[in-house]
Amino acid sequence: MKRVLVTGATGFIGPCCLRLLLGRGYQVHAVSSRPHGVASRFTTETEDIRWHQADLLEPAQVASLVAAVQPTHLLHLAWYVVPGKLATASENFRWVQASLELLRRFGEHGGRRVVMAGSSYEYDWRHGYCSEAVTPTVPATYYGACKLALGSLLSAYAAQSGLSHAWARIFFLYGPREHPARLVSSVIRSLLLGERARCSHGRQIRDYLHVEDVADALVALLDSDVTGCVNVASGLPISLREMVSRIATKLGREQLVEFGAVPSHPNDVPLVVADVTRLSEEVSWQPTYDLEGGLDATIAWWDAHLRVEASSSA
Repeated sequence: MKRVLVTGATGFIGPCCLRLLLGRGYQVHAVSSRPHGVASRFTTETEDIRWHQADLLEPAQVASLVAAVQPTHLLHLAWYVVPGKLATASENFRWVQASLELLRRFGEHGGRRVVMAGSSYEYDWRHGYCSEAVTPTVPATYYGACKLALGSLLSAYAAQSGLSHAWARIFFLYGPREHPARLVSSVIRSLLLGERARCSHGRQIRDYLHVEDVADALVALLDSDVTGCVNVASGLPISLREMVSRIATKLGREQLVEFGAVPSHPNDVPLVVADVTRLSEEVSWQPTYDLEGGLDATIAWWDAHLRVEASSSA
């Protein structure tokens, strides 16, 4: 029996992974700091998922959790990810330590394969096109530096212990349940409410992947024997202006978009796009959503969500 422990199970990506793991025959153990009744609301397959409440920043709770589950596989997604704060937050350092403790306990209890969530922030974005084998890793933030450090330590631990591992460098994502302060969700929410969507100039080019595709790629990677760093992205460049304009056109509210109303970050770079050769050829993975379908699904979710909000506050 393959038993997988999923951290970050109530985050943005985690709930999408749970159903997919069940479909691949895993016994799924999901961990959250939230009480079971709250955590289980994040998925419809509650009867098939074993929920565990634990604070992963507490070593004693991590030890008890791993001893109880005895996982063969680990999908580690948990981290400090508050929008606008994660880049410079000191919590990043605590999560490196907590993740290493989780890894150590996983190895001690016979764990066989681990996939951890890395980030495009590990790369030197000044190079624009990010390849696992070629692009320098020169992170410009605490977040990127801590992710890079954890990935390096995971690789060293795996080399010494024989643990099968992969490090998933996730790029830009969007989709249902995204934090409302993020670009795509913020624009959709504002336009649906008839409010102005204030944006930067929008000339930045990025690489976006729907959250359900991100989850599917992570599960496929976990279920494979591919090791090392793997970019998780679409590999398709799109400007933020084009992304926002497509949303506005779909909603018929182009007049509410204000480009140039918000200054871009002084250290913003013009291009960040992933080389997805390893993901497509070695993991043999392709996305389900194209951008049009992904945006349609995200808009539909936000429309339904806002209607529920409005009715509950009426």
